[in-house]
Amino acid sequence: MARVARIEQTGGPEVIQWGDVDLPDPGPGEVRVRTTAVGLNYIDVYFRTGLYPSPLPSGLGSESVGVVEALGEGVTTLAVGDRVGTFGPVRGAYATERNLPAAQMLKIPDAVDDRTAAALLLKGCTAEFLVERCAKVQAGQTVLVHAAAGGVGHILVGWLKHIGATVIGTVGTEDKAAQARAAGADHVLIHKQVDVAQEVRALTGGKGVPVILDGVGKATWPVSLDSAARRGLIVSYGNASGAIDGVALGILSAKGSLFVSRPTLFDYYVTPEERQAGVDRLFEMLAKGAIVPEIGQTFALEDAADAHRALEAGETLGATVLLP
Repeated sequence: MARVARIEQTGGPEVIQWGDVDLPDPGPGEVRVRTTAVGLNYIDVYFRTGLYPSPLPSGLGSESVGVVEALGEGVTTLAVGDRVGTFGPVRGAYATERNLPAAQMLKIPDAVDDRTAAALLLKGCTAEFLVERCAKVQAGQTVLVHAAAGGVGHILVGWLKHIGATVIGTVGTEDKAAQARAAGADHVLIHKQVDVAQEVRALTGGKGVPVILDGVGKATWPVSLDSAARRGLIVSYGNASGAIDGVALGILSAKGSLFVSRPTLFDYYVTPEERQAGVDRLFEMLAKGAIVPEIGQTFALEDAADAHRALEAGETLGATVLLP
């Protein structure tokens, strides 16, 4: 029997309910994976609250690491005992065991432990596509990273520094400021204490920044608009403070002929080749020490609701890992 989390309705963390499930044998093209670590991501909150609509009842979580326990018909790329990870798009990672498409599984290098992989796969591949495929950041550019101490934010900071960018990070507390500096941020602004856009202008000689990576959403949208350089790019990749809505395109003209992208990971990781290239680049950056898996806290897997509460309250640092 597997222990599996389900939501019957959208709402607060209390809607996460656990139960026993008798898993069938893996079907053709599937593998059964015993979970060893699960990565918590803000997208889990979006599905739980209904911000991202999904048929109900539904599982939660997309990022997990585990061990292959059984093979379905036709699976030749994996073997029983292989350490594997996935970051979706199939959800349901909050489970002690589950059957998954073999095509979505990635072998984990021996040098990378389970917790590190669970903390990095989704967030690290998100950083990869944001920096290298979407914004195409170049050495010498200055980039503003909102939530620079968050699960994705601190990886973005290290990645950007490694490729030669100057990083301005925003955070909410002194503790998070220290973490962003440790990740390599050149300048850290505590948004509760300063006018971020004004400080960004001061740091850039009044020009603003050519690239902004914003995982916060509604609360930082005005700040991003006022911080962008002429013809700058705002990449809005998350909604931690709520979704941005009611945007009049004229504001982009008024603020300097700006560009805006609202990307999702799986539009950049469509083919197996794109997926593998991104993961290979992620593990290359990890091996070089360019990024560090900052696991700020762990929770028991069945305490996922408590982990959600901490994440939404801004009480987490770096990545959060759930352990069976």
